[in-house]
Amino acid sequence: MAFSETVEYDKITIAQPYAGISVRKATVIKKDGVEIARSFERYALAPGYYNESDVFVETDLSTQPEEVQNICNVLWTTQVKDDWKAFLKRS
Repeated sequence: MAFSETVEYDKITIAQPYAGISVRKATVIKKDGVEIARSFERYALAPGYYNESDVFVETDLSTQPEEVQNICNVLWTTQVKDDWKAFLKRS
């Protein structure tokens, strides 16, 4: 009887106009190769945020799976980041 656990990033969605990214992470448990349980975790990413010193900090993608990094790197253009910064300042 062998158990295994894998992680899948099975849903990545984009919210416009500032290219916010929503990620669903699935943890899959299998017994002898047959799935017996699946749980989900969701989280969201934005191009960055203003820290306590009012300095814009770009989101660190280094811990994200490659497919999420690739999507963010394509979508988060300089223009999108500038628009996002302006939106945060207005809020």
